[in-house]
Amino acid sequence: MATRIAEHLKADLLLYEKGIFKKAFENYGAIIAVFATGIVVRDIAPLLNNKWSDPAVVVVDSNLNFAIPLLGGHHGANEIARKISELGAVPVLTTATEVHGKPSVEGIADRLSCEIFNKESTVAVNCALLDQEIEVLEVKGPRIVVVDEDVSVLVKRRQENIGVKGDSSNNS
Repeated sequence: MATRIAEHLKADLLLYEKGIFKKAFENYGAIIAVFATGIVVRDIAPLLNNKWSDPAVVVVDSNLNFAIPLLGGHHGANEIARKISELGAVPVLTTATEVHGKPSVEGIADRLSCEIFNKESTVAVNCALLDQEIEVLEVKGPRIVVVDEDVSVLVKRRQENIGVKGDSSNNS
């Protein structure tokens, strides 16, 4: 089952061994574990730091019945569970905004290619998104912006230069 999921997602396949979750936490932004939820919880508990740096973790049962975003629902796990559902698993989404079909600050930031500057604001803004439409304002600078603590500030990601390396012997 793990091979099937890895092929479908074009992901690396790591076989279980002692310390595998530590290795995965250090090297991957997302982990799909074909295990019982309890095993995964016990193995990753000592590795947890915070929602902004921990990888997304999705647990899938060995019969591919369910794909459960355990960590990082707004940080890729929900989307991974949806992709796994293409193989027949039911995605078990529990993030409030997803359950109610509402956008999240994290999702809006990703869609706009932005980073969240004041991450602590996301709880209040995500709660507000459940009850009301929240306007997304774009302010072009130079400007000074003063905001309350329940306003999420998104900063556009800088576009990095992308170079293409070719064969230097062919200068045509």
